[in-house]
Amino acid sequence: MAHFAQTDNGKVTRILVVPDDEEHRGHEYLAVDLGLGGAWVQTSFNTHAGVHYGSDGQPDGGPPLNFNYAGI
Repeated sequence: MAHFAQTDNGKVTRILVVPDDEEHRGHEYLAVDLGLGGAWVQTSFNTHAGVHYGSDGQPDGGPPLNFNYAGI
């Protein structure tokens, strides 16, 4: 499952989970298909300080999504 944060004027207003089969088009899925509108950016629990970490807690070279996991 992928997490997407809705932003308004640079502030996170909510975070929703997108099904795996819609991750590649998460913004469109949330804004258009579900009719939620707004701007959506993907965020990851596994990204800290701009580094992506694996399940073992070590950097794994994966792509970081933003700098940290988004929070309201």
